[in-house]
Amino acid sequence: MTGDTAIGRHHEAGQRAAGARLLTCYRTLAKTGAHLLDSLFYGKAPQQWLHYPADDAIDERHGYQWFYHSHAPSDRAGSTEHGHIHVFARPATWAPWADAVGEPEFARVLDMAGRQASTRHLLCIGLDAKGVPQSLFTVNSWVTGDAMMSAASTVRMIAGLRLSTGHALIDEVIVAITRLYRLQIDGLMQQRDATLIDRARLGPGTLDDESMEVLSELRIDPDQQLAAHR
Repeated sequence: MTGDTAIGRHHEAGQRAAGARLLTCYRTLAKTGAHLLDSLFYGKAPQQWLHYPADDAIDERHGYQWFYHSHAPSDRAGSTEHGHIHVFARPATWAPWADAVGEPEFARVLDMAGRQASTRHLLCIGLDAKGVPQSLFTVNSWVTGDAMMSAASTVRMIAGLRLSTGHALIDEVIVAITRLYRLQIDGLMQQRDATLIDRARLGPGTLDDESMEVLSELRIDPDQQLAAHR
C-alpha cells in the first residue's frame, strides 16, 4: 500500500465517521421533535442580528468558539438560509500558527500588522429553517471585526477543531460538517485567499472593503455527501 493510498483511506474513514456522527445528531433530534437550535432560543423566536448565545459559545479548553445569527432577507439577495454559524479560533489555537511558513507574508500583503483582534475567523455554516447545513462560506474581516490567517493555517485549525461549549448537538454538527467536507473546505479557503490577494494588488484596505463580504461559498447537501461516503 502506497503512502497516498493509506492517507486516502484514512481520510475516507474519517468522513464516514463524521457522517455517522451527523446522522446520530439528527436522529436524536427527530426522536423528540426538537430543532438543532432549541438550546439557543429557549422557545422564543430568534431576532435578526442578535448573537446566539449572546456572548458566543466558547470552548476555552480546545480554543474555539462560535455564534449563530441571521440577517434580514434583503442583506443577501437570493439566500434561502435561516441563519448561519460563525466559527472562530481563539488565541491558544491560532497563535502557534502565526509564524508558520507563508503566514507573515500573507499578513503583510493584506496589511494586517496593525489589526488588534483576539480571534481568527475560520468558517461560516449556513443552515436552512430545519436546522440542516446548506452552505459553507467565508467572509471578509470587516464582517466579523477580527482577523484571518492564510488558507493553509486556517485549514489546519479547522482540521483540529474540537468543541465542548455546553451545546452538545450543535457542537457535534459543526465538527462533523467540517470533517465531512474537509476537501471542499480546503478549496473554499484557497478561493478566499485568491480573491483577497487579487484585490490587494489594487491597493490597501482589502480587509475593510465593504464591497467584498462573502469571499467564497459552496452549496452543500449533507444527504448526498453521506451517500457518497457510505
